[in-house]
Order: sequence, then structure tokens, then C-alpha cells
Amino acid sequence: MNVFIIGITGGVGSLLAAELLNRGDTVIGLVRNHEQQNHLRDRGITTMLGDLTELSPTELADRTGDADTMVFTAGAGGGTQAATTAIDGEGVSTAIAAAELLSARPRFGLISVFPEAWRERNLGPEFDHYIDVKKHAELALTQSDLDWVILRPSALRDDPGTGTVELGPAEIHETITRADVARTMAELLHEARISRRILEVTAGATPIARAVHQNIRHDR
Repeated sequence: MNVFIIGITGGVGSLLAAELLNRGDTVIGLVRNHEQQNHLRDRGITTMLGDLTELSPTELADRTGDADTMVFTAGAGGGTQAATTAIDGEGVSTAIAAAELLSARPRFGLISVFPEAWRERNLGPEFDHYIDVKKHAELALTQSDLDWVILRPSALRDDPGTGTVELGPAEIHETITRADVARTMAELLHEARISRRILEVTAGATPIARAVHQNIRHDR
């Protein structure tokens, strides 16, 4: 599998790249500067230079090479509302449009967020805006003609992964390690029988491969 990752230098994106490389996949990443390019080259990752917020769909499509899979893990990371709109919202729309331009349309994976994430904390208008932008990004992908899968992780932690999760159409929002999110997405990308599905993932006791297998629709 040839995978193009948008957000490859981020917490989940970098771990996802490692998971895919360990599986023998080819990984290409979009980066903004030569320093990131050199660092990823040392890990065996091909990179393409470009700022997601400035690229047109055609320009982004030209950077994907022969990727048969595209994954969007980028995020503004709690920045301004404008940054959230540009990256988490418009960035996803640009990536979808780029994928639709490719002759062999890639499978598209999107790392999103629980809709009810931390709602009890009343985190203010910036967080409300973030949730709204994420929802509209999901909507844009679900209305496309692509083969997609959306993964909504609960609150992210940087602890070592456990290799076990709870995964399904609806889960309780708790916490999960970035490593387990990355491993879950890698497993989903390799499971073609899970297509055009939104799944939520949080810490749990089910081995990731089994959790993914349990979400295959056998009535398809």
C-alpha cells in the first residue's frame, strides 16, 4: 500500500507512518520545510514540500505520487479559530478535492474527534468552533464519492500504546493513547471491508486487530 499522509509530523501522523512502514507500506508525507524533510528522509519516508493552507487541490494532487491511500491527521492543535478553519476544515476539503482529481481515487482515512468531546468542561468559543469545523469536515467527506473511513478518537494521551481498544459506531468518550489511535487507523486502512464508516475509538480491552474485525459488516 502506498500511503500519502497529511499531518505526518504530528503526534498521530508520525506514529501512523511508523506503523505503516513496519507493515511494509510505502509512506509519503506532506511537510512545510526542508528540516522536516531531512528528518523524515532518515526514517525512510518520501516527502513533498507544501503548505496545506496555500495549496490548490491540483497542486496537492500533484504531490501525492502513486498513492492509493490518503490519510488526513493534520490539525491546528488548539490554535486560533482562523487556523482551525484553515487546517481542520478547509484543509480537509482541499484533500478531498485532490483525491477526487486522481485517476485512481485513493482510499481516504480521516482522524476526527468525538462530537461530545469535553463538552462538560465548557471550554469556550474556540473549542466550540473546533468541534463545528470537525463536524463539517466529516460531512464533506461523507458526501464525496471516495472510499473513506473516519476514526473519532477520544481524548489523546502520549503514554505508550496498549494494543487494545474499544471500537465501534458509538463509544463513551474517555481517553486513548496516540499510539493506539495510529495502530487502529493502520489496521482500518488495511481492511477494505470497512468502507464509508464512522467509528469511535477509546481505551479498552479488545486487541486492535480483533476490534477492527468485529466492525466488518458481514451483510455487505
